[in-house]
Amino acid sequence: MRSPAVYLRFFKRKIVREALPPENIAAGWALGMFIGCAIPFGLQLIISIPLAMMMRVSKLGATLGTFITNPVTIFVLYPAQTYVVNKLLFGGSLTFARLMDMEWTWAAVRRLGAEAIASFFLGGFLMAIILTPVTYFLVLRLVRSHRKHRVEKLEAERM
Repeated sequence: MRSPAVYLRFFKRKIVREALPPENIAAGWALGMFIGCAIPFGLQLIISIPLAMMMRVSKLGATLGTFITNPVTIFVLYPAQTYVVNKLLFGGSLTFARLMDMEWTWAAVRRLGAEAIASFFLGGFLMAIILTPVTYFLVLRLVRSHRKHRVEKLEAERM
């Protein structure tokens, strides 16, 4: 099994080598992050790819950015986002333990009721509002830094 560092290097290479302006690459990743947080698992790619094409931003970033929610992470992220918003807006009628123990299917969420559904969606939007700009500026900085370093390296080789 590969280490997480191998995957991080792979994603970094994919990000910085894309042939788009840095702002478009960062916008694609931010779009993917927003959709990955705000839209329920399973519908994300159907929304992110057409939006990336319409906005002319990184389709790769819009696709991979949605992977913040995946079959492994949803069992932690969904209960956490639902719990936090439920606690803030509804007085915390849902316990974190109950949310962690439940099966995260549409039927299971519906059985918890309107309060849980509202907490789930508002929690996703809260997470999206926080992580989208963070993603944009981190990716933008990464791409600009890489490209600047690459230009400096090429200039040094010419001398």
